[in-house]
Amino acid sequence: MRYFGHLLLTFLMLLPNAALAHGPTRQKLVLSVDVAAAPDAVWAVIGNFQDMSWHPTVFSTSGQGGNALDATRVLTLKAAGGPTISEVLYKYDAAKKSYSYRITEVDVSVLPVTNYSGHLTVTPKADGGSHIEWKGAFYRGYPNNDPPANLNDEAALAAVGAVYKAGLDALAKKFGK
Repeated sequence: MRYFGHLLLTFLMLLPNAALAHGPTRQKLVLSVDVAAAPDAVWAVIGNFQDMSWHPTVFSTSGQGGNALDATRVLTLKAAGGPTISEVLYKYDAAKKSYSYRITEVDVSVLPVTNYSGHLTVTPKADGGSHIEWKGAFYRGYPNNDPPANLNDEAALAAVGAVYKAGLDALAKKFGK
């Protein structure tokens, strides 16, 4: 019993140090826009997982599986060198005008995130227009403590925010506010 007491005391003494060894926290971001078009019209543009041509930073989209679960897509970006982002669809509900996807592969120099999941949803507004919501959850690009500035939480939030804002701004321009 005395051995157990020493073991317990040692464990309790180490516990505060374990709390100090904190890694990254999951970041969450939600952006939205209201547009004048009806939800069916908006969904006709953004509801196909295989087509992200509505987003101004996407040069092309290729993929397999349509809108079925586990469908994949590769986004080739307009940036120099045509970097890519690979994604997989894990939820799709055409009736609710919503889908969820995960990034399976991206260079953190392109988008400084890891373990990213995103959700796009279109809901009706009382005036006949639509509310478009894009939300995501992710970790910064550098998983360890003391990340460089380009891979920290702020950089991850800014980069994802810029992607969402560019896409939502393009939809607002297309459909009117």
